[in-house]
Amino acid sequence: MDQPSRKFLISASEALAMAESAAVTLPELLPTLVPTAQPLAPSGRILVGVNLEFPGLPLHHSVHAEQFLITNLSLNAEPHLVSLAVSAAPCGHCRQFLQELRAAADVQILVTSEATAEFGPLSDLLPQRFCPHDLLPLEAPLLLEPHHNTLTLTLHHQHLPNYKLKTAALEAANKSHAPYSGSPSGVALLDCHGNVFKGSYMESAAFNPSLGPVQAALVAFVSGGGGDYDQIVGAVLVEKEDAVVKQESTARLLINSISPNCQFDTFLCHCNPNHIV
Repeated sequence: MDQPSRKFLISASEALAMAESAAVTLPELLPTLVPTAQPLAPSGRILVGVNLEFPGLPLHHSVHAEQFLITNLSLNAEPHLVSLAVSAAPCGHCRQFLQELRAAADVQILVTSEATAEFGPLSDLLPQRFCPHDLLPLEAPLLLEPHHNTLTLTLHHQHLPNYKLKTAALEAANKSHAPYSGSPSGVALLDCHGNVFKGSYMESAAFNPSLGPVQAALVAFVSGGGGDYDQIVGAVLVEKEDAVVKQESTARLLINSISPNCQFDTFLCHCNPNHIV
């Protein structure tokens, strides 16, 4: 890997070749790829997570490396996380956010900065955890698991300009993990080269570690090879008309801060339970 800090996904075949070359197993390969906090998914692919901070904005807008990682898993259709190597122990915020995964307690974590580093379960880092199923039925889909929120654009919206960006934001909203507020949302970003990047709002059972849709879309932008944030020229937010959690104000604040000349639009949709997925 010529530029490991700029590569956010390693294919299964490449990961296997790297492990064989180093004479280690795939989980043992992970610590050698830190400090960019790269996890191992069941498919054998390796994905990367890094911190994102936004100058001039309150610190709670930041994206933690573990949240970047989970978003990267979602963007690459990985439904599970098995092993995770990090340069420092995850903060309490991230330990709670990781609880949104099914079988989160069994996720194996290695902290490479510790002198006697070895893999151990996430349950060791958060023994008295608050989990999604403390609030949700057992059959409810969890973060990274396939689901569809049945949001649809009105015919009026479909005939407005830039329908491609609106459709991408709608797709992200329909993948949004928002079982606690029932307020799914998604954002699509357009860069000056015509590339589209989308991100879905992801909630936590503890509420505060939730990740906004703009932050998720910025993970897609960074991991997809995007340049400076001022290259983002268009942004669309899609959310439910009757949502109890509204994203527009904070989404606009973040977009205007990082790319002041970006055109930002919001479209409100309805939930259509008869929509065929």
